[in-house]
Parts: sequence; C-alpha cells; structure tokens
Amino acid sequence: MGRVRALAGIAALTAMTLLAGCGPGPSGASAGPATWRGPSATGSATDPAARASALVAGFSDEDLVGQVLMPFAYGEDATKASSQAATANRGYAGVDTAAQMVEKYRLGGLILMNRAAGDPTASTNKTSNITSPAQVRTLTDGLQRVAATLPSRAPLLVATDQEYGVVNRLRDGVTQLPSAMAFGAAGDPALTRAAWAAAGSDLRAVGINVDFAPIADVVEQGGGVIGSRSYGSDPAAVSGQVRAAVQGLRDAGLAATLKHFPGHGHTNGDSHTQLPVLGQSRDQLAAGDLPPFSAGIGAGVDLVMSGHLDVRAIDPGVPASFSSKVLIDLLRGQLGFRGVVVSDALNMAPAQKYPPGEAAVRALVAGNDLLLMPPDLTAAQRGLLDGLRSGQLPKQRLVEAATRVLTLRLRLAGYRQPDLASVAGAPRQAAAAKVTAAAVTLLRGGCQGPLVPRGPVRVTASSGRDQQTRWLSEALRAQGYAVGQSGPEVRLVGYGDEKTDLSSGAAVTVAMDEPLILAGSKSPVLLATYSSSQAAMTSLAAVIAGAAPAPGRSPLDVPGLPRSGCVR
Repeated sequence: MGRVRALAGIAALTAMTLLAGCGPGPSGASAGPATWRGPSATGSATDPAARASALVAGFSDEDLVGQVLMPFAYGEDATKASSQAATANRGYAGVDTAAQMVEKYRLGGLILMNRAAGDPTASTNKTSNITSPAQVRTLTDGLQRVAATLPSRAPLLVATDQEYGVVNRLRDGVTQLPSAMAFGAAGDPALTRAAWAAAGSDLRAVGINVDFAPIADVVEQGGGVIGSRSYGSDPAAVSGQVRAAVQGLRDAGLAATLKHFPGHGHTNGDSHTQLPVLGQSRDQLAAGDLPPFSAGIGAGVDLVMSGHLDVRAIDPGVPASFSSKVLIDLLRGQLGFRGVVVSDALNMAPAQKYPPGEAAVRALVAGNDLLLMPPDLTAAQRGLLDGLRSGQLPKQRLVEAATRVLTLRLRLAGYRQPDLASVAGAPRQAAAAKVTAAAVTLLRGGCQGPLVPRGPVRVTASSGRDQQTRWLSEALRAQGYAVGQSGPEVRLVGYGDEKTDLSSGAAVTVAMDEPLILAGSKSPVLLATYSSSQAAMTSLAAVIAGAAPAPGRSPLDVPGLPRSGCVR
C-alpha cells in the first residue's frame, strides 16, 4: 500500500501543508460578486487553516473519518425521500434521507448528480437528484442546515460534475457554457475566465460550492476517450485555458478541481470500466500531460482529482488514485500542490478491485484527502475506523486529510451566496454566448457570405437530437430561411455518431462534439460548434447565413482538413 512512502511524504509536508491553506486566492481580474476572505498573515482565528487545525484537534475518530467522505445520496430533498429513495439510502448508508446521512456520518461533503442520455460518465451515477435551480437550492439549503449543527459548524462541500458539454449535471435554468473544446477553439483565456465566473455564480446561487471541473487532460490528435471534454491537444494552449477556468470559478466563490491527474488524455481506455494504461515516459508526461495541472495549481486551484490510471513510468500496475508515488511524490513533492486531493469515484471499476473498506484505507494512505462516492458508505466508514485502530491507517494521515478538507470548507464560508433570482441573468448568459460564437469553426467552405443560399433548407440529425434540430431550425428562420422538408440539407452530428456514414448527402455537416468525425465527410461545407447548446445553434445559424464570421480554430488536427478554412 506504499505506507512507508506515504508516511515519509506526510512527515515532510505536514507543517507546510496545514499552515498554508488551500492555495492563493483569486488574482488578476476583479473577483466579481463574491468576496474572498483569504488566510490572514498572522494566522489568527480568521485564518481557515489555523481554525481547521484547532477544530480537528478536538474531533472524535468518527468526526475525523466523516471529513474525508464525499458520498452520494438518493432523493431530491434533504429531509424528505420517496419510498424508493429511502430504501436505496438504507441499503447504501443505513439512513432514509440525505440529511440523516450528513448527520450520522459527520460528512465533510456530498456530491449531487444527474444521469443523462449521452453522458459518458453515466454508468457510475447511481441516482439523479438535480432537476432545477430552485430544487437544488432547496436541497442544498437543507443539507447546510444539518452541517451547521455538527462540531465543525462549517459549510458542507456540495459538489457536482458541471463540466458543460457532454458532462453537464444541471442543464436547465442556468447559464450554459459550451464544451471545453469550444473554449480551446475560441482560444481567448479572458473570455474563458469571464464565462466560467458567470456560470460559477449560477452554481453558487443554487448552493453548489465545489465544481469537479475543469478538465486538465491534454488529448492526443485522435481525441481519445476524453474527446471534447478536453481543451485540446497543445499543452501550452490547454494550460492557458485551464488557468483561466480556475480563476473564473474562484472569482465566483467556487472551489475548482483539476482532473484527472496525472492526465487521462493519451488513452482510449475508459477508467469507468477498466484501468487505462499510460505508456508515456516521464519526460513525455512532463512535457505533454503535466503543464495544465501546474498551471491550475499556480492559479490557486483548491482540489485535484486523482485518476484511476496505470502510469507505467511512475508506478506500474497501480492506479494513480492508489499510488503514493503519484500523489505524494509527484503531485505534492514535485508540483507543489497544497490543497485537497480527491479520488475519482470509488465505485468505478479500477477502485472496486478492493472491498469498500480496504479501498478507502488504501486511497487515503496513498495521499487522497477526500474519498468520492464509495460504493458502500457504511463499509467505507467502518474500514477507516478499523484501519485507525489497527494502525493500518496512521492517525497522522487522517488528521492531515481532515484538516485540508475542513480548511477548504471554512475558506468557502468567506463567500456570500448570490440570490437565486440572479441565476441565468442576461450578463451571465452574454459571457457564455461570446465564447460560443467565438468557437464556431469552418473547416471547409467559403468564408464570405451565406454558406447556404437563403430559401428552403432542411435540418437533420440522428435520433435523440430533436431539441438541437428545433433550436437550429428556429435560429435559421430568424436568419430568413424557410426550414422544412426540402432544400439543401444541414446535418448535425455529435457524440455517439462516430460510426455514422458521412460520405455523401448533406450540403453542410456540423460537428457538435469533437470535430474528428468530419474527416470522412464529403459535404462541401464543414463546420464545428463543439457543443449542442441553444447558444451554439444560434451562433451556427448566423455563420450559415453569412451574418457572422467563423472565428474558431480546431484545437486538434482533423485528418485531411485545416484547423480553420478562414483563420490562420
């Protein structure tokens, strides 16, 4: 389990880490509507790290263990649950409701989730408890009322995977950003920061204070399993985007998370179902995978998520999420990260090679501070408590982890929560729309005037894309087109359409996910939006009509096509 190495790392880093807090506060542009109250220079009672250290010193073993657990819960309300949700909660944690779970296990955090069609992460999402901004705010308010009664009196970490694009938990009623790859195509970190600050303010208003974003993975030219969730294939460009996204989220008062350390981009294996192998050398990792993580750490990111990845050059055969060589030696020792390391979900296949209790102990000893989504919460808690008593889990390691988590919780208490009425306001949506319009890329076709003559036109897409078809049809009508069953075809393709035959037919083919799918298309006009949001369809219609340019550049190579047919 790497216990000797882990203890050596703990001894070397404990003093620095516990007093340093969770990284610097926002820098550069104005912090926007949230007010950041950083650690004081004197280490007084207002210093989150000092307060956390003092509180943890008085915690029971159960309170210490609770700090490092971030499970999920069934039900859309904190204190009420349907009979089905209550039954599921009893099987998972021996309680009926989410509020009871927080109280019984003295939790440091809880993750909210939503299972959606076309989501590549859906296999591990065991429930859906996100429906609308108002519902989420009611749920999170109820959870925080319970957290306020626990010994720490600190806000609960309420997290979700709001990456936008294909991984997008709250889709309705909030500001919607395009995918990471769209930001890479737009190539403007200032727009990136403003957009993430806008969307982050919406998340903060509904009570989410931790976003498991941005993705820091650099993809290969072939896209790999991460696809449009990545900002692109160039480490320097991705680093700039990651830095800006972290700054934007922190401007909004959210804790940002880099994932999946040390980089999931150079693999076609999906860590939800298998242990992907990373075959890069140490030099290749340093040059191609680690720069965005370093950039995010330099921007003050609060969390880094450890990936279930077999990094052969560092600790062959051991998932990075269970490797002290990766998490302590590399992440903390070489990259200097001082914040919270959160494991990727422990209900994913590589983590379930161990029983839940053993997995929890191994993950914590390896250097994780927060254990995400254990498959059996009762067993995970019992395993950690038994590990403390047996010495398998050194108490010093648990205290260190709990202190880091509590420091973050106390730091987040320094931000005021925006009013729910501010969600999806015009300024926030405008910030997102700027990026969306800047991302539209023309890979084949003319750069002046309409790409399709005004007149009859038909919009097609694969099944399951009726909403996008409607949005684009409405936007084209607003540009003067008669949309119906005749005329040139505008075909929308995206995630899940990789095996679609695009060798003939449409006048225009549009990639709404990564653009690699366009390599086989014979359409005279090829466009990429990288996203399927309503704003993306509106921007697309303007480009088709010749009312707006296509200013984006593909952030990865598409065989046989330029990065842009209009922009050098």
